[in-house]
Amino acid sequence: MRSRSRRAPVSSSRRASAGRASPAPATPRHRMNTAPSAGWIDPRDGRGFMPGRPPLRYPPRAGSGDENPRPRGRGAPVAAYDGPAWAASRRASVACVAPGPIHLQSHRSLSMNACTTLPRILATLAALVLAGLSMTGCVAQNEWDRLLEANRSLTDQVERLKMERDEARTALDAQRSALARAEAAVAQLRGENSMLRQQLDAAMSELAGLGKRLGDIQVMALDPETDRALQELAAQFPDLIQYDSATGMLRFASDLTFDSGSDVVKAEAKSALSALSRVLSAPSASAYDVYVEGHTDSQRISANTARRHPTNRHLSVHRSISVINELAGLGVSTGRLMAAGWGEHRPRVPNTASGNTAANRRVEIYLTRPKLSSSYVQPTPATPTATPAQPEPEIIK
Repeated sequence: MRSRSRRAPVSSSRRASAGRASPAPATPRHRMNTAPSAGWIDPRDGRGFMPGRPPLRYPPRAGSGDENPRPRGRGAPVAAYDGPAWAASRRASVACVAPGPIHLQSHRSLSMNACTTLPRILATLAALVLAGLSMTGCVAQNEWDRLLEANRSLTDQVERLKMERDEARTALDAQRSALARAEAAVAQLRGENSMLRQQLDAAMSELAGLGKRLGDIQVMALDPETDRALQELAAQFPDLIQYDSATGMLRFASDLTFDSGSDVVKAEAKSALSALSRVLSAPSASAYDVYVEGHTDSQRISANTARRHPTNRHLSVHRSISVINELAGLGVSTGRLMAAGWGEHRPRVPNTASGNTAANRRVEIYLTRPKLSSSYVQPTPATPTATPAQPEPEIIK
């Protein structure tokens, strides 16, 4: 159905002034003075034209008998826009705008078909946009997969680093515990070292005092006669006595001289001491002092022994006293005899873990030259004093 444009109605006053009524002009079939805004393709021949330039030859309408109607009005079209080559180029340019034919029509026809043509254009544009979005979506999906894989890799790396961190923390805690134990051990060793230093200082002080005391004792080689007599004595009692001629020292084995924990001289040792007393009473040996030292091992004193000998030092001194008492009883002057005891503090060999070390249980006897000092005077033997005679009483007869 062909639509016609409506004009605005003319008032009766204007008609009266004009003298006659003007009929409404018919809408021309083709409006040539106004160009459409876009090219068109007629569905009957498919030719395309540039915007604003209608074709020189219009396609015939069905049943009209006019195969080449001429446009009416102003602005006849230019012949350069006609021809197959120009139509082919125009079809290519129009195809870029929208797929499918776009009909170039008159203003009235274009205004009537705008409601159907514009949605088709918008649908085509929407399809193009969706195609672009779909292509963008494919790229985004690939990017998403890549990022997802990277995230998964980073997550695994984070978990691995967490495990390594936990292992490092465990190792650090172990190192801290070991360091704490080492510091405690160092503190304990420092305490023990301090204690040992104190003991060493005490021992050095004691050694200095003993050195001063030993300075009063002259240890030297004995005269040949006394030395020979002592060698014969040691040979007579080889299991009991050892003799060192360089120092003039006789060593009595304590186990053969005393019972365990006792200071009573055994009968076997008394015979050896009796022979020693005869050597000491000889003129060649009478000028020597006799220095007796007692020694023990590191065994603890038993409860029975502790009643008479509280410590090993007490036991060693008491045994020395027993020896000098035995010699004094055999005729050796007590002014030549001196007793001392070291206990377990002067071992010959290192004591065993149990402390039972026979080599350290001994009594040593030294013969030394007497050394006079200003601290004492040599005693003089007592001489009997004569009692003055009383005058006889006068007898009176």
